[in-house]
Amino acid sequence: MPKLFIEKSVTIEAPVNQVYPLVRDFKQWPIWSPWLTAEPDCPLQYSEDGKSYNWDGKIIGAGSNTIVSETENQQIELDLQFFKPWKSQSKVTFDFSEQDGSTTVIWRMFGSLPIFMFWMKNQMEAWVGMDYQRGLAMLKDLAETGEVPSKTEFPGEETFEGFSYIGIRRTCDISNIQIMEEDFGKLMAYIQEKSLSTSPRSICQYHKWDLVKGTAVYTAAMAVDSIPEDLSGEFISGVFPTCRTYTIKHTGPYRHLSNPWSAGMMRSQAKVYKTNKKIDPFEYYINNPETTPENELETVVHFPVK
Repeated sequence: MPKLFIEKSVTIEAPVNQVYPLVRDFKQWPIWSPWLTAEPDCPLQYSEDGKSYNWDGKIIGAGSNTIVSETENQQIELDLQFFKPWKSQSKVTFDFSEQDGSTTVIWRMFGSLPIFMFWMKNQMEAWVGMDYQRGLAMLKDLAETGEVPSKTEFPGEETFEGFSYIGIRRTCDISNIQIMEEDFGKLMAYIQEKSLSTSPRSICQYHKWDLVKGTAVYTAAMAVDSIPEDLSGEFISGVFPTCRTYTIKHTGPYRHLSNPWSAGMMRSQAKVYKTNKKIDPFEYYINNPETTPENELETVVHFPVK
């Protein structure tokens, strides 16, 4: 069977005796687990000795996590089993090391895919690797501040009203996605220079997100009442259509926006909604990041539906 190996790490500005219990205590996992945060109401069952838990979700499937061995403040080894959507078993380890009051956590998985899914090996490693990065980012916040500033809500389907826009379309490395901030800065400067009438509506539409290659193609766009005739250079224009969407609302820093996106993709795979492949998904920014505390930033991720 195709072998899988994932390894991700994070450095947390907290001593190891503050970090280790957040991983060792399974009742802490719903706060930072990249999967349990995607289905907050997923039924969980904990063993009396605290060394295992089972989950049975409609979105994230079903399985169990069991501690096989542990060395306090150094390592935890887990037996991870999935019962659905398909059966599999993997070895998972967390390694902890402290230096100068900071803790490095390394999260590894050794597993395999069913033989009929051999063609998905690279994709699965990329997907699970992204999940590990999301989880470690939330673990870091929890250990350093006592909370995870990422709240995800599921309003469901609604109608998104379209608008005329000017925008910038870009291809970039996913690791450099923050360049989007520069694009919105250029758009705002152009709108002010041309004295364009605009409504406070900004979106980023993702045309392609390739985790294996580590690249993304997106359009950063701002609503305008009229499009100037002399639009040129890197700026583009168009009309964003009115459409029905499945929505997920996120409150918190933009660095955690992969949480609602992953939750939405999982719901698509679970057939909660039917994707309209003619319109790419997008995120809509409700408030201004320059005047709003980052923990209060509200973003709605829209998945167009049929």
